[in-house]
Amino acid sequence: MSVKIGIVGLPNVGKSTLFNVLTKKSVPAENYPFCTIDPSVGVVAVPDPRLDKLTDFSKSMKTVPAVVEFVDIAGLVKGAAAGEGLGNKFLTHIREVDAIAQVVRVFEDKGIIHVANKVDPLGDIQTIMTELCLADLETVIKRRQTLAKEVKRGDKEAMVEDKVLAELEMVFGSQTSNWESGFQLARRAPKDLHLLTAKPMLYVFNASAATSNVVINSLVGKLHGEVVTVDPVFGTGLDELITASYKLLSLMTFFTTGLDETRAWTIKIGSVAPEAGAAIHSDFRERFIKAEVINWQTLLEVGSYAAARDRGLLRVEGRDYIVQDGDVIEFKI
Repeated sequence: MSVKIGIVGLPNVGKSTLFNVLTKKSVPAENYPFCTIDPSVGVVAVPDPRLDKLTDFSKSMKTVPAVVEFVDIAGLVKGAAAGEGLGNKFLTHIREVDAIAQVVRVFEDKGIIHVANKVDPLGDIQTIMTELCLADLETVIKRRQTLAKEVKRGDKEAMVEDKVLAELEMVFGSQTSNWESGFQLARRAPKDLHLLTAKPMLYVFNASAATSNVVINSLVGKLHGEVVTVDPVFGTGLDELITASYKLLSLMTFFTTGLDETRAWTIKIGSVAPEAGAAIHSDFRERFIKAEVINWQTLLEVGSYAAARDRGLLRVEGRDYIVQDGDVIEFKI
């Protein structure tokens, strides 16, 4: 399955620099706002030492990792929801991703311009969150206008939806800092609204070697959500960022392995065997008969599929089997 993470933040917080290091692709990273006019996309392998071990075990000719797609989205500024900067164009790009990685500038560097003329991580987060809320407020108001006739007629489904939307309108329109309660409420709204605030959020602190851990820890304590600290200049924290992005969406990996290739497949946690098989081909869901399953480490320890069968370690599982992270699976149709 495709996994797309949008890298967002204010101008000059290090988004494009981080993207360049992550994907080894060249995108604009000049020292001025709005240099990234169109979003750039890079595909990044999910770090997984199990994959190399299985490749060696099977003497595979090819290794295919699980991947995360990162989208470098140009900087938002205060007023973006009202069209300031390159405003609504970028808010549209954010709607197209599965999750948001918000890059927060923590490093100090007088040579790099900050749009607010000072480094203020919490203030930057508040600006981004406010713009996401205001963009969603407009979406919510339009939806309520569409629902008005059905609500007036007493349509139960419309009334239930409108109640949630009315709460969202009140929270997002209050102009207070209580955006986190709005984020929780947004997840109850219809998915077809594609609310920005319903997307999982990862805070990426862009720090440097000179940044105090005390400063970082104090920031972490004031946020509710996943936090990763990176230094893209020296390449630290990048594996943690990729892995955290993968897990942010409640994803996991199962493997197929053989002489031709060893491959990591991305599925949602809790997927049953036919759903997992569909990651390979739709036939494995529609024509599923059974799956032969063994944990990757168990397979390496016993040394071969034949030994695993002899010892009863290669299990035959049916349609209701919930696939586990690290399973090596052969599907039968």
